[in-house]
Amino acid sequence: MLSGGLDVITIGECLVEIMRDKKDVPHSVPGTYLGPYPSGAPAIFADACARLGLKSGIIGAVGKDDFGIMLLDRLRADGVDVSRVKVLDDHTTGVAFVTYFSSGSRQFIYHIKHAAAGQIFPGDVDPDYVKNSRLLHLMGSSLSINDNCREACYKAVEIAERHGRIITFDPNLRPELLDVSIIRKICTPVLEVAKAVLPSGIEAEALTGLRDPIEAGKKLLEYGPEIAVIKLGERGSIAVTRDEVVKIPAIKVNEVDPTGAGDVYDAAFVLGLLNNWPLRKTLRFANAAGAIKVTRFGPMEGPLSREEVEELLRKHGEELV
Repeated sequence: MLSGGLDVITIGECLVEIMRDKKDVPHSVPGTYLGPYPSGAPAIFADACARLGLKSGIIGAVGKDDFGIMLLDRLRADGVDVSRVKVLDDHTTGVAFVTYFSSGSRQFIYHIKHAAAGQIFPGDVDPDYVKNSRLLHLMGSSLSINDNCREACYKAVEIAERHGRIITFDPNLRPELLDVSIIRKICTPVLEVAKAVLPSGIEAEALTGLRDPIEAGKKLLEYGPEIAVIKLGERGSIAVTRDEVVKIPAIKVNEVDPTGAGDVYDAAFVLGLLNNWPLRKTLRFANAAGAIKVTRFGPMEGPLSREEVEELLRKHGEELV
């Protein structure tokens, strides 16, 4: 870690998530929801990083309300630096309603753009906060909220690149926020300078037009990244570089709630990246962290510690060496 700085920072939406209690119930039908749960892809990522032992922080905004209090309390409790999270009197905390379908798909209704989550501006990005960290992680969902959030993200990227910091990027496509064709365009400036890009299989196909994950990974490398990691859920994950392809199968678990698994995976991958682990070791660790997450209900309920992930690997005969 740099003197006085953090290992990892991110920027973007802090929100609460409210979920249907049953699958296959569209939002247009009256029924029961569960929650609120602390959420927001960048917030989940920052929280998971802290639990895994990294010093992490987030730039964002919440409302001066109970949802905002809950979010900040949770992030602080897990060790996330929230000194750059604004608390706004005149905006309520962001909210996402989500329902799951048996097909594995999800449908979101967002209150983000005009909520506190959407009130992030370039002026909120302190250059010292960025340059004193080792790594900046960005989410496509944060780029998609509105123009001011996107420009704030771009400012953070420019500072990180100028000072030689590592940049990682999860496209985290949200068609509910923007059309995929527009998302492709706004992702490009980040892809061009990112060391690693971490899409799901569906996102990799949407960004490249290629269904085969290895071919999609190779295509993503053409933008500039050194590593393309394709997250395939129950099929594990694949890392593609210009020199090798690494395939690691998933650890089989009973899925309870997949929300946040990709963000937890990102955090575990970043831990390996910052520790200069071999790709195979990093992917095995990240797969295990994601597996723990899907067994727990709630977007932020991932592994409690690095040791918990290592213990799961040992149980499956995969000593982390």
